[in-house]
Amino acid sequence: MQAPGSENRYQSAHAELLLRSFAQVTGRALLEGADAEALYRAPFPVLSHNTAEDPVLTYGNLAAQRLWEMGWDQLTAMPSRLTAEPAHREQRDAMFAGMREKGFIENYAGVRISASGRRFEIRNAVIWPLLGPGGAKAGEAATFREYAIL
Repeated sequence: MQAPGSENRYQSAHAELLLRSFAQVTGRALLEGADAEALYRAPFPVLSHNTAEDPVLTYGNLAAQRLWEMGWDQLTAMPSRLTAEPAHREQRDAMFAGMREKGFIENYAGVRISASGRRFEIRNAVIWPLLGPGGAKAGEAATFREYAIL
């Protein structure tokens, strides 16, 4: 797996947005005392996507890259809907709609698929909005510490 380009190896500004937004929305730390490198190397997946009509992944730490079996460049060029199989995308869309209504959600579970076709279920995921300056929405993010290969 690979790190982002050398111009900003751990995507510092985006990592800070992930950390700050998580704390703002949930009232707790995503990773205690974390900086961009610690988040990138965290033992659990963290992903985000942008606000495009068909959102594209904008971040995937090493744990996410390993689970989805993709390097940084491939992962961050992929529409986020493709993280789930077609049969599971409606459930994924409903989850994001619920998150937008409630502010964030916890305890989400859903089936996802890796680049090789390996299916896995994520469990107890937290999904939250990325909030930029003035509260402007800059995307959405997800993290989870539990999953099972199916």
